[in-house]
Amino acid sequence: MARDLRDDPVALLASVDRAAARLLAAADGLTDRQAAADSALPGWSRSHVITHVARSADVYRWLLGLARTGVEPGPRADAAALERALREGADRSAAALAADLRGSLEAMLEAAAGMPADRWPTLVSALAGWRHPAWFVLHRARRELETHHVDLAVGYTAADWPEDYVAWALDSTLAALGDRGFPLARVEAVDLGLVWKPAPEGLAVTGTGHALLGWLSGRGDGTGLATDGPLPSPLPSPPPWPQPPVPGWG
Repeated sequence: MARDLRDDPVALLASVDRAAARLLAAADGLTDRQAAADSALPGWSRSHVITHVARSADVYRWLLGLARTGVEPGPRADAAALERALREGADRSAAALAADLRGSLEAMLEAAAGMPADRWPTLVSALAGWRHPAWFVLHRARRELETHHVDLAVGYTAADWPEDYVAWALDSTLAALGDRGFPLARVEAVDLGLVWKPAPEGLAVTGTGHALLGWLSGRGDGTGLATDGPLPSPLPSPPPWPQPPVPGWG
């Protein structure tokens, strides 16, 4: 069972701020040639990754604005609009990409900092349709920043993720996988001292929290993970990540 995902928004916002600063520093250090080079995501350049994160931050700011006022803060970008923005925005200089990312992240962080405490429980909807409290926007933003910093392929890896982020993301991911019948009976993060039992049947996997989350999020190949049985069992391929959270809200 996943731990309670309700967090102190002030403390969580500070973690998002630090993750944003790390990613911005990486973007600021890119040359035009480096920005146009391949990222770790198939078919995406680093400029695609930066553009995607910037537009995602716009979406999170929109959700925070809706939660704060109860009124949609302008039209909401749909999937087609976001895809178009990705295509059109990726063919830019490194300086333009970094400036766009900085502006979008700073606007999102400002919106979060100005959220009244009594509005954080307000339910909003992800583009895919599932609902969550406004405070979960901060979790989504942090996950976006940490994951795509790895995808940028500039030396930041799953091993660099903060431990508290890894613990939360494993809680969330394994609860969602258990709810969807993914065959993992036991998962142990030896360095974190945490054990999960997502499903009644399936594989037992042991390793560091960073290696586990890297594998489950598609940002690692499972190197260093151990499985049960008389012979090493192959690791199953996880479904697309992330999944909608469990428990759901609303």
